[in-house]
Amino acid sequence: MTGTKNKAVTAGGRAQLRLNRKRLGDQLFSAALIAPTLIVTIMFILVPVVDSVIKSFMDYKIKNIISGKPGVWNNFANYLKLFTGGKMLPAVLNTFAFVIGVVLAQFILGMALALILNSNVKFARFIRSAMMMPWVVPTIISALIWMWIFQPQYGLLKIRGGHVHRRRGDRLCHFEQPSTAMLGVAIAALWKQIPLTTLLLLSGLQNVPDDILEAATIDRAGRVKKFFAIVVPYMKSVISIVVSMAIIENFKQFPLFWTMTGGGPNGATTTLAILSYREAFVSNNLGSGAAVTTVWMLLMIVVIFVYNRLFRKGRDGLRKGERAT
Repeated sequence: MTGTKNKAVTAGGRAQLRLNRKRLGDQLFSAALIAPTLIVTIMFILVPVVDSVIKSFMDYKIKNIISGKPGVWNNFANYLKLFTGGKMLPAVLNTFAFVIGVVLAQFILGMALALILNSNVKFARFIRSAMMMPWVVPTIISALIWMWIFQPQYGLLKIRGGHVHRRRGDRLCHFEQPSTAMLGVAIAALWKQIPLTTLLLLSGLQNVPDDILEAATIDRAGRVKKFFAIVVPYMKSVISIVVSMAIIENFKQFPLFWTMTGGGPNGATTTLAILSYREAFVSNNLGSGAAVTTVWMLLMIVVIFVYNRLFRKGRDGLRKGERAT
């Protein structure tokens, strides 16, 4: 009996040892898979971000790079100069105006197109494929296309719209007018970004259960009520991702602004991205440019955090309401 028990204990110990070795092998394999991503993230994202934050508190210019001399620590001088000099606040307001306007229009138009494509419209597959062309086009090319469309002398809008309303066609999205320059950039941004938004929302719409929609139809629920009571709750996660992506994409929008307006006229389209580039590479003040970038990054993080918290509260409140009913 004792020998049998010893054999059983020995067999159990060997099985446990094999299990531990297998777990260790799985952990090492997982670590090997994730290590390249971590290394790249640390080297090309975390290290530059930390370095930029440190340089934002320094008097650091192009001459420091050429001479190899380190920057001089100046505390908050770069930030104070930007805020007191009247550069930072207008750039922040322009950035928020652009982000809010484009994200709202992008979501509304994208959802409308997604609903149309989800309604068994003819040639839906072809439309979906053709619709992705603006998203595939490089951003610089998109900017040049829309600059030609809005060109006041020989642009497409001038040629087509001039026959009916010459003066109105000339004034619409004129990049030399502070009141219309931002609108022109926003239209170009929407043209490029709406296709991906539509495709993502369409994938969410196709995951809404048809039997629930049919039951609501039998109960004589209208289209608007079905949309807000059934479709939107089922698409909460998709909507959260789509809007978060749109906020981040438009917060860091640089190529369209720099190509189409350069931040002008009179600073009407100077966003934080443009201000950061000007301070760092036009004024050759890398410390001031890093300060703008730091404020820009913090604002984007705060906006995304607040949006996710509000979205989560709304989703939790909706779930509690469903449980109560």
